[in-house]
Amino acid sequence: MDFSIQQLEPSEFPSLLKEINDPPKQLYVRGALPSPDMKCVTVVGARNYSNYGKQVVETLIGGLRGKNIAIISGLALGIDGLAHRAALDAGLFTLAVPGSGLDDSVLYPRRHRQLAEEILGSGGGLLSEFEPDFVATKWSFPQRNRIMAGLAHAVLVIEASLQSGTLITSRLATDYNRDVLTVPGSIFSENAKGPHMLLRLGAVPITSSSDILETLGIETDDPPERESAANLTEMEQAVLRLLREPQERDFVIRTLNISVADANVLLMKMEMNNLIKRDHNFLQKI
Repeated sequence: MDFSIQQLEPSEFPSLLKEINDPPKQLYVRGALPSPDMKCVTVVGARNYSNYGKQVVETLIGGLRGKNIAIISGLALGIDGLAHRAALDAGLFTLAVPGSGLDDSVLYPRRHRQLAEEILGSGGGLLSEFEPDFVATKWSFPQRNRIMAGLAHAVLVIEASLQSGTLITSRLATDYNRDVLTVPGSIFSENAKGPHMLLRLGAVPITSSSDILETLGIETDDPPERESAANLTEMEQAVLRLLREPQERDFVIRTLNISVADANVLLMKMEMNNLIKRDHNFLQKI
């Protein structure tokens, strides 16, 4: 299969990218681009992600399996790499937009060159506006963020501090009239401050794959059946025992006697698995 670098003619640029007010003058591609009928979701987030962030990425993207959706990200260390990996695992098309040229000698980061090969091998692609031998610089990452935002129907932010470059992509998405989605996190986490700020500004809160599909206008599947008690972990069973009647979320977290971070991961996973649901600050069994 030919994975050589090809320069696109302007007529071949993705249609969404032509709509932005500062489109690229040139584009280079290796592999394939998303087909015009795909809904494109750009996923961005912290380099220094938490276990909670990792589970969110894997659960949300895994729940999109079988849908005509492309996952776009920047090939960077952290949430970007996790998003590409989760898309590969779910059999989804994925496109990487690095902050460098596409030649193997400069592809950035070096640690993700194997991931780039897997993306190409899966039928996905790499895209850049920089010359093939361009070496990544500090300014090239914010510049490429507009490509990631412009390509997308929606931008999903998973974990970001208030100083994160991730928020540049979300701001550009707003400028380009794209939907901005984000996942709530712990009030004690620096990586949740970015998403919580976005929520105050009107971003769509995402707590399940169905939320993403609904935003994209894609029909959701019927809710999955709950797992039987025999398949639940001890902690999951403990939560369900606590929720014989609705309880405040904070009370559940305190009673579990585990760290707040671990409790948040557990409860988010149970919500996504259709075991419990949240109504404001109360939790109850489904």
